[in-house]
Amino acid sequence: MPRSVLVSGGCGFIGSHLVDRLLRRDDLEALVVVDNLWTGLRDNIAHIDDPRFSLRVGDVESFTDSGHFDEIIHLASPASPAWYRREPARTIKANIGGALNLLPLLRPGGRFCFASTSEVYGDPLVSPQPESYRGSVDCTGPRASYDESKRCTEALLFEEQRVSGLDVRVVRLFNTYGPRTRIDDGRAVSNFICQALTTGILTVYGDGSQSRSWGYVDDIVDGLERFFWRDSISHRGPLNIGNNREVSVLDIAKFVCSLVPGSRIEHHAPAPQDPTNRCPDLTLARQVLPGWEAATSYQEGFQRTFEWFRQQIAAGGEAAPKA
Repeated sequence: MPRSVLVSGGCGFIGSHLVDRLLRRDDLEALVVVDNLWTGLRDNIAHIDDPRFSLRVGDVESFTDSGHFDEIIHLASPASPAWYRREPARTIKANIGGALNLLPLLRPGGRFCFASTSEVYGDPLVSPQPESYRGSVDCTGPRASYDESKRCTEALLFEEQRVSGLDVRVVRLFNTYGPRTRIDDGRAVSNFICQALTTGILTVYGDGSQSRSWGYVDDIVDGLERFFWRDSISHRGPLNIGNNREVSVLDIAKFVCSLVPGSRIEHHAPAPQDPTNRCPDLTLARQVLPGWEAATSYQEGFQRTFEWFRQQIAAGGEAAPKA
């Protein structure tokens, strides 16, 4: 049966990769992307030449359409603290307001998919973090606009599932990196690579011992594709999707330095409420998505990402740093 799909945030880093996967579907009749290009880039979808695809530029919380959709995938939100801390109200509107606005556009019996975040676990007191962990969060802290709007959107969708039988799929994404990340994204991967290729000085906040689980985008989108539409799955989530091999921020900085001889690391004061660790418990993911894993090593993934950034900077890409 032909399917119409809406993706909010489809010009973003992860969203654009997911759009590529959707366009491989034989049952796809129409794919509408709504994106206000706040953090998304037209460059990320410039390669698409498919009559089923259309882009609507605008805010997801005020998006309107005369039709309804069989599937809605809600990704619209900045994910970098450097972006969401500047505009907290806008971040909250994108997550919660976006979900509230999109729900009536879903056809009866349609599926609503939402990309939540490992940030709902806060600065965790247990590691790795299972989906049952309720988190160690600060609802009034400097990261709250993002963390809490993701948590509230999860609550909204699961309550709609309880009350009205909404077919939902909710994932909690852990640190994801790869090509199409904004050069000015502001998180560790883009900062380190961009700094190595320009100033040669990599900024590490604190001592760099804080650890992350670095998931290469191809692996992460494999999991999203299977969970959101490809596999026949009854589980609705939340489901952790990420790499469960932790690597410290300092080790990542050292690896990037090895790619650019002469670059060096400079330590700065710790970022406020920067989580000490982040690692998914993938027990449930292995049951729901048998055979799936984030298999790309950080060395291989970072080399691919480094080369993409190098080409973007050389070409003066859409988000390339200004001289």
